[in-house]
Amino acid sequence: MVSIKELSSLINRKALITGATGGLGKVFANTLAELGADLILVDKPGSNVEEVSSKLVNTWGVSVESYSCDLEIQEQRTQLISTLVRSTKSLNILINNAALVGTSEIEGWAVPLESQSVETWKRCMEINLTAAFDLSKNLLPLLKYAEGANIINIASLHGFRGPDWSLYENTNMGNPAAYSASKSGLINLTSWLSKTVSPEVRVNAISPGGIFRDQPEIFVERYVKRTPLARMATEDDFRGAITFLATDLSLYVTGHNLIVDGGWSI
Repeated sequence: MVSIKELSSLINRKALITGATGGLGKVFANTLAELGADLILVDKPGSNVEEVSSKLVNTWGVSVESYSCDLEIQEQRTQLISTLVRSTKSLNILINNAALVGTSEIEGWAVPLESQSVETWKRCMEINLTAAFDLSKNLLPLLKYAEGANIINIASLHGFRGPDWSLYENTNMGNPAAYSASKSGLINLTSWLSKTVSPEVRVNAISPGGIFRDQPEIFVERYVKRTPLARMATEDDFRGAITFLATDLSLYVTGHNLIVDGGWSI
């Protein structure tokens, strides 16, 4: 019988995480590094990806590579993929985490429907969905012969549930149509890929619920009231989910969307 310790070890495995300097990205990176994984961290130009990488090396003693890449731009994605294919012998884990999120302050985004722009819709789809497809497809040669190979797409409860607009009343918050549509696409891409790249690579998704990030007090009160576990999530609530899906603990799991929302979507 294989021990739980062996199943959860990521020693001698390598994981690539996009959006690595964000709240979830840093938690994912620290969790996988603690389990022994070497890391490739990717985030947009101007992020502190090199600083995050240095801290991980000092804390966990793993190997960490960092890359600046604007995943919205096809040419930069192509260059990143080309560099990785040339320099990386194999890749065990790909975590498509980078996203244009609901709180992003860009024109035509978190505003009423009539003010949401097609241009911003396209930007969201490029970052949230197209980049995940592009990386998954083109890094498959690195993944398919690697031990325990898997792809994890970070989706959202809004990828399968519409918004509760009563939560947003009298706040400056919004819930863009493009965000929900892109995350729904990511969940379905997960399902499609899981059927297509099996059995060499497992493909799963995590759909987080609302994470507390200093939202207006009235929003938090309303959100908590309709959540069975009576609180919003913290980033640490996703350490178990990423551990399960990234390691051999989930060797017989593929095509699954793991909902981590405190029961909000029940």
